[in-house]
Amino acid sequence: MSDTTRFEVTDCAIIGRTFEEYVAMFDLEPTDLEGNRVLDCPSGVASFVATAAEYGIDAVGADVVYEQSPAALARRCRTDRESVAAQVTEKSDLFAWSFYDSPAERRQYLRQASERFLTDYADGVRQGRYVAAALPTLPFDRDTFSVVLSAHLLFLYGDRFDYEFHLEALGELARVAADEVRLFPLQGLDAQPYDRLEDVIETLESEGYDPEIVPVPFEFQRGSTEMLVLSP
Repeated sequence: MSDTTRFEVTDCAIIGRTFEEYVAMFDLEPTDLEGNRVLDCPSGVASFVATAAEYGIDAVGADVVYEQSPAALARRCRTDRESVAAQVTEKSDLFAWSFYDSPAERRQYLRQASERFLTDYADGVRQGRYVAAALPTLPFDRDTFSVVLSAHLLFLYGDRFDYEFHLEALGELARVAADEVRLFPLQGLDAQPYDRLEDVIETLESEGYDPEIVPVPFEFQRGSTEMLVLSP
């Protein structure tokens, strides 16, 4: 029997968010990204990169899952998408329903994001929009991107990635960012803040970075309403 008090994910779920969700999660204005190069890492099967291109934004997605063929990635993301959507429906009390009206609408967003990604993936790989890479080592030069966005890996999976991995990954994201890194959320799958967030911030400050916790106009996982902004 599943635990209705906790959201459960085996391994790391391959699901995606839409451009509109990114705008809310990271408190962005699309016009602020015009003329800038943006990295989404890990990008997964989000439609952010595909939609950003339609806005004329130079965006790149990086993720280890891009080592898979389009067919294999499609199978995996559809399986994970339906599994997550079913659990959201079963455990809807764990979530806030201000951005999404209902579990059915959340499922619709998941489908929209992944299907838009899949239509863009093959061409995007050829055109360099999707790059196979895994934190904490990225194949980009220092200051390659103006803005780096990172969602639903660091802190969320704090029970699977240790403190040292978090520090190395954050340092790598900052290395390739000329202006800033934005990370969301700051909570784990148990809806509790990452237990070493203060240590992360103190270490980053000691290394010359300027980390700041900033509220965002988005809440889905209850209490998750802040992002970490890191200025290199």
